Parts: sequence; C-alpha cells; structure tokens
Amino acid sequence: MYIKPFAVEEWMNKWEESAIYNIAETCVDSISIRELFEICGEEESVFTEKLFTRRLTYGHITGKPAFKEGICKLYKKLSADDIIPTHGAAGANYHVFMSLISPGDHVISIMPTYQQLYSIPEAIGAKVDILHLKKENGYLPDINELKQLVTPNTKMICINNPNNPTGALMSKDMLMEIIDIAAGVDAWLMCDEVYRHLTQEDIWCESVVDLYNKGISVGSMSKVFSLAGLRLGWIACRDKNAASKMLSHRDYNLISCGMLDEMVASVALKHSDKLLKRNRDIVRQNLRIVDEWVHSESYLSYLKPQAGTTALIYYDAEIPSYKLCLDMLKKTGAFVTPGACFEEEQCFRLGYACDKETLIKGLQAVSEYFASIK
Repeated sequence: MYIKPFAVEEWMNKWEESAIYNIAETCVDSISIRELFEICGEEESVFTEKLFTRRLTYGHITGKPAFKEGICKLYKKLSADDIIPTHGAAGANYHVFMSLISPGDHVISIMPTYQQLYSIPEAIGAKVDILHLKKENGYLPDINELKQLVTPNTKMICINNPNNPTGALMSKDMLMEIIDIAAGVDAWLMCDEVYRHLTQEDIWCESVVDLYNKGISVGSMSKVFSLAGLRLGWIACRDKNAASKMLSHRDYNLISCGMLDEMVASVALKHSDKLLKRNRDIVRQNLRIVDEWVHSESYLSYLKPQAGTTALIYYDAEIPSYKLCLDMLKKTGAFVTPGACFEEEQCFRLGYACDKETLIKGLQAVSEYFASIK
C-alpha cells in the first residue's frame, strides 16, 4: 500500500536533534516520572514497589481499568467500555481508518491539519475530499462548503479540534452543525482531539463523542499531559458497531498496550486536574509572550490561537517555507516547522508550550534571522 511521505514527521525526524531552540515541539513541556509524582502528590515508593514486583505479562488486553476510568473523567457520557487504548494518538487515528474505511468509501477531511487525517484514508483507496480552512474564516470550517461536499454515500467526516497547526477552536454550536450534516447521511464524525482541554479560557472543551452517537474522539497522554514517552492514546466511541470493528482489528496489530505505560498513565489521569492546571498555565503564559512578540515584528502576522499548543505564523518574505526554516535552523539554531508540511506557504508552525526560557530565546533567534534577511 503506497502512502504519501508524512511531511511534518519527516521534517522533525531529520532536523529536531540539531536544534538549539526547539520551538517546533507540540507537547506541553514534558515531565519525568518523578516530576509527575511531585505534581500529583502521590507516594513514589508505593508505586515503585508495585512496578518492580509486577510480572511482565500482557496485562489487561483491552486496557487497565484505572487507565480507562481516568480517561472517562475527560468526557461527560462515557463508560470504560467506550474506551479503546492505542499506541499513541497516531496509532489511534491509523486504527480508526484501517478499521472503518474501505477502498471506494467517501471521506471528507479538513486542511490544514495533521496529515494522517487525509493521507491514510487516501492510501486505503477512499475518495477523499478536502475542506480547506481559511484564515479569513478563523481557520474554522465553512458549513456551506461542507454541505456541498457531503453525499448520501459519505462514510466519514474528519475534523481536528483544537486545530493543529492553527490553534482554532470550534464552538459547541459549530460542532452541532457538523453533527447535523453527518447524521443526515449516517456518517461517522471522527475528531482528532489531542489538544482538547488546553484552552486559553476556563471553558469546557466539547467532544464529538459526547455530542453524537457516531462521534469518534481520539486523545493521548502526549500533548495535554506532557507524557509523550508513554506512547499511549485512545479511541473514545459510543457506537457499538464501530467499536466492535476496531476491537476486532486491534487483535491483529496491537493486542494490548504496555502494562507499565498504563500504570504511569493511571496515576496521571487520577490527578488530571492538577496536570491540566499546570499545563494550561504554561500555554496561557507562553501565548502571551508569543502574542507580544508577533505584534512587535512588522514582518510577521498570525491569527491568535484559542487553544492547543501551536500557531501558524505568516512571514513577509518571498522565500519557500522549507528553505527559510532550514536556513534559519542552520544560522541561528531556531527550529520551527515549515508551513509546506501542512500545504500552506509563506508561514511556519510555532510550538509555544516548551519551557519559557527556550521559547524566549527561540523567538529572539527568529527575530535575528528575519532582521538579517531583510
């Protein structure tokens, strides 16, 4: 099966290690297991005793109960039976498509977004139509355009909320409009929600799985909980037919997630409120820094993100984004992601959820680079 090269991952894999100031990273500033226990207020020795004496079997095939119960706290209507653990959100997205989409199916996806959401169904042989998000619309879907793309044979609509790379956030009203369209043709609505809950305001971030019985939510421990090294994600789905297909497919390519990973994740989710407070504080403080920086630079512009950890920054220079970002990395050590990885030009994706010092120094390096080419 041919699949297009994964542009953003190939860029990160090739150049990330050479960065001095990594402001391309999309996870909120990562933590160690020790830091996790300090934040959560759990007794480390009790956990390590369980960890070191645990026999390394497959563990719970469909997921550790405490892990799945912790995930349910992030939603309104789910039970543990509605959660399917996966190898990261990347594994979850792949798993959804491989389980539910067949050659010839009609899929609608948005752009810009994480490339999995259109390249995987395309590789399977689905007919994929793209709904382009526009800056003038706040990078939110045009509902009338979506209606025009939907057909009676549409099998799935794919969205990303909050959006990567723009940080746009769909309201409940907009999600309900999209749900009405999906329900009208009995289509699944799959939403990559890996940045969900990282809002700039104290609001409840809605999930499609709570709002629609054929809604499918993908989440992970990576972005929101700063634990990407666990490689744990999940699919949340109340549609029993879809869940049955995904569980059947899972037997072939996963069997179970790592027992030790799920032990650590269970601790984190038990205290999800504490981790969310820490990480919301980081993204809110850091976005204020980014916002002041963008407005101080005459050659840069952006639409301020409402949620998540990323922003799409446009620059006033006739230089392709791959060339600019690589030249900037080699000259200054500042590492960002070319807009071309998202099929957008004259822009780059900035990840602003790193530690504050790295962010400030990285932005200074970007400023120095643009000053040099102007």
